[in-house]
Amino acid sequence: MNEHEHHETTRPAVSPPRSAPDASPAAGLRRELPAEVPAEAPAGTPMRAPAPAEEEVPEPPPGLTGRQRLVKGLWPPRVTRAQLIVALLLFGLGFGLAVQVASNSDGDSALRGARQEDLVRILDELDDRTERLEDEKQGLEKQRDELENSSDQAEEARKQTIEKERQLGVLAGTVAAQGPGITMIIEDAKGTVEADMLLDAVQELRAAGAEAIQVNGVRVVAGTYLTDSGNGVGVDGNKITAPYRFKVIGKPQDLEPALNIPGGVVQTLEKEQATVTVERSTKIVVDALRAVKRPDYARSSSQ
Repeated sequence: MNEHEHHETTRPAVSPPRSAPDASPAAGLRRELPAEVPAEAPAGTPMRAPAPAEEEVPEPPPGLTGRQRLVKGLWPPRVTRAQLIVALLLFGLGFGLAVQVASNSDGDSALRGARQEDLVRILDELDDRTERLEDEKQGLEKQRDELENSSDQAEEARKQTIEKERQLGVLAGTVAAQGPGITMIIEDAKGTVEADMLLDAVQELRAAGAEAIQVNGVRVVAGTYLTDSGNGVGVDGNKITAPYRFKVIGKPQDLEPALNIPGGVVQTLEKEQATVTVERSTKIVVDALRAVKRPDYARSSSQ
């Protein structure tokens, strides 16, 4: 092999010719990438990033207006799980607020039709009840302080025990009582007053702070019951007839308004053609007594 032939064999191969560009019509809509990328570049030569291919933008179907495109994009709605949970929570919150507003409006409607003087009377009654509860609170606090600060706590406890026994005797009807209060007389010429009407009067007086009640010589206690009895009313088995005379010990400023509230005892009795008279007094005597009943089985646990 001669030198010329050796030179021929070491000559690098010639790159194949590039293919001719596509002659199809779509070739004009996109830019063709280079067919070859050099495998190696000389040192120091900056590298150029290949040009990004252009994205093909889908064209909307022909014949649609702008409104139709908007509707097609919004419907059907795509609701995620998080959006559904938020919607349920908002619905529950709105429903709770609506129920609360409705309950408040129902409570206010009872006094919406009342007259101004009736509303003033009801407010005065509430103020009087608040004062009575405050007085009771101060009395209990005073008793506590006396027990804590007394030098002879045993003697103080004995005095309070006697006082508590007297108070319980008044409530049980075994001890006579006197004090400020009211007298209510019910005239029933038509005979329309029934036992449940008198029972409503007793309950209203108790709610207003009555401490002792007597009706026609019969002491009213916690276990008192009233029944219809011919042309009268039975109180714990004792028949009484009209006029019904109530003697009540308590704060007159609380007792009288409680009977005269709109729709209360006085208005109910007057609708039945009965005549009701209520008078305040600084001294009411309740002297009808109940016999002391000794329990058959219950005994004090301190014995």
